[in-house]
Amino acid sequence: MSDAASTSGTARLDVGRVAPLYAAQALATGATTVSTVLASLIISGLASETLAGLPSTLIQASGAVTAGAFGALMLRSGRRFGLAVAFTLGAVGAVVGFLGARAGVTPVFLLGAMMMGGAQGGYQQARYAAAESVPEARRGTALGALMLMSVLGSFVMTGFSHPIEALGRALGSTAEVAGWLVGGGLLAVAAVLMLVWKPLRPVVAGTPPARLTLAQAFRIPGVRSTALAVATAQGLMVTLMSLTPLRAHHMGVDHAGVAALISGHILGMFGFGWLTGPLIDRLGLRFGYVGGAALLLSAALTAPLPGTAWLGISMFLLGLGWNLAFVAGSKALTRFPAAQGVTDSLGFVASGLGTLIGGVVIARVGFPALAAACAVWAAVPLFSAWRVRAG
Repeated sequence: MSDAASTSGTARLDVGRVAPLYAAQALATGATTVSTVLASLIISGLASETLAGLPSTLIQASGAVTAGAFGALMLRSGRRFGLAVAFTLGAVGAVVGFLGARAGVTPVFLLGAMMMGGAQGGYQQARYAAAESVPEARRGTALGALMLMSVLGSFVMTGFSHPIEALGRALGSTAEVAGWLVGGGLLAVAAVLMLVWKPLRPVVAGTPPARLTLAQAFRIPGVRSTALAVATAQGLMVTLMSLTPLRAHHMGVDHAGVAALISGHILGMFGFGWLTGPLIDRLGLRFGYVGGAALLLSAALTAPLPGTAWLGISMFLLGLGWNLAFVAGSKALTRFPAAQGVTDSLGFVASGLGTLIGGVVIARVGFPALAAACAVWAAVPLFSAWRVRAG
């Protein structure tokens, strides 16, 4: 990789070196929390509630298109350049979305949403840059720490809800619209941080060359099954995360209750990275896949049970199960950079199809049927556990 320095496999993590990368990831998660999460509310006001899911669909589709392209760009020009481009694209997209929403021009707002989705296809690959900054035996720990920074960024921005509301009033708009402008500022700062970040990638004995072609990468034993686990975890998580609030609404849960469910889910996704990452380093990839599959299965089975308490348990287990499978798969993919971007594209595709089909399933046969389908889907990482290489 063009911007990677060499170091021994026994090198320790240089906190000062990776701090800009971790801070940028926290800012990016905060930007998502105050912007794209609220896109359904904005589009409902601009157009119709029937289009509430359109921004999310466009975001997922854009991420699917750009993830592979960003992966190739980072292989060619380096992580720092690729991430800087992604953060900059996100900052511009957030401003475009803000301007469109504030002016009441729906196509401009949706264009901004697409640009934000395209940016996510790039800056989500920051996790590989974090893993490459440490020896292979500690890459799960590095990935877990990055996730912890993500939850911190999300919770911090949630705590700034009142200032964002005040900004919205000052701009003659709403907090949801102002959040897009705030998100643009956060992503712009993340792009600037890339100027001071110094990437570092250890040279690990036995690691295949970084510049494998896509076809070569997917012919390596274990790569296809690893990509399948990552895409499954992402798609299943996004599907249930997106559609469980609809079930909660049908059960009479108010807005505050739904927000609490999402907060518990985010805690499961990111809050235990300090634990799951080191466990995967110690116990191996199979532990991540099997544990992730078991938790995802538990989430699907508890989701349709009566009572809001079970919904909260389901959402937390969903996040934690995703964490285990996603961290394990991401650690495995650090060996195969040529497969990383396309694998992320598969995750976006799985998410988009899952939410699209899931909404139809709920409308026609009910939420329990969707949960049952997700329970079957949750078994896929077990195949990856069976095919995994040592480590």
